[in-house]
Amino acid sequence: MIKLMAIDIDDTLLNSHGQLLASTKHRVQQLLASDVKVVLCSGRPFDGVKPFLTELGITGDDQYVITNNGALVQTATGQILAQSTLTADYYAKLAALSVKTSLGFNAIDTAGNIYTANANINKYVVMQASENQAGLFVRDVADLPTDLALTKGVFVGEPDQLDAHLAEIQAGLATGTYIVRSAPVLLEVMSDCANKGNGLFDLTSYLGLAPAEVLAIGDADNDLPMFEFAGIAVSMGNGGTNAKAAADYITTSNDEDGVAHTIEKFLLTPVS
Repeated sequence: MIKLMAIDIDDTLLNSHGQLLASTKHRVQQLLASDVKVVLCSGRPFDGVKPFLTELGITGDDQYVITNNGALVQTATGQILAQSTLTADYYAKLAALSVKTSLGFNAIDTAGNIYTANANINKYVVMQASENQAGLFVRDVADLPTDLALTKGVFVGEPDQLDAHLAEIQAGLATGTYIVRSAPVLLEVMSDCANKGNGLFDLTSYLGLAPAEVLAIGDADNDLPMFEFAGIAVSMGNGGTNAKAAADYITTSNDEDGVAHTIEKFLLTPVS
């Protein structure tokens, strides 16, 4: 019996216009009414997830969210239950690689603030800050507080630019990090303990749930660790090749009621 549904946000929960379908909202609220935990699992920081929590009715300290690609496990009020973060000295490493590769970069702290040492801020960094309702600060390496915990660093650029420098970034940050492509224009760098699967492990341990009681649904490579953890893994119809290959089931796309279809198939008791 599934007691927790973990849902990726971008290109999964949201349609291709960044909106919640009415069918998704209705089915999620049915799950909440039946005491199934619905946990949004996203690369976004908490403030970027909060509007969707509110719209879905996922509220209070007895509901949960996994943010920053698993670096933080939080209650729906923002209280941090578990964290896997990078130390502030990684900011210098990210900045040096940004200069070397000519890619834009930023780093995010546990409060969701975004920092960059780039004087010319990449448009994708601005978009990140806007969609996540986050403060954006230009800080040289020497100006960043040495005790600041970072949930992740993000390199940004056009897909072919990130493709060209992926191996160089992996080599430059080989120790102590988990590096994953969360979107064609985003390459994320986190603690090697931080991913959506480990976030689900921390949360289910806290709740006393087994992996077999978890269904996870997503579309991208950063969803693969939660696919590996969950008893049932579902890829969106619009998911990438790796997500589809790792899934137990492929549903319809995010524009075709994919989340609602999955809830109907696996979690709601049919009316006789």
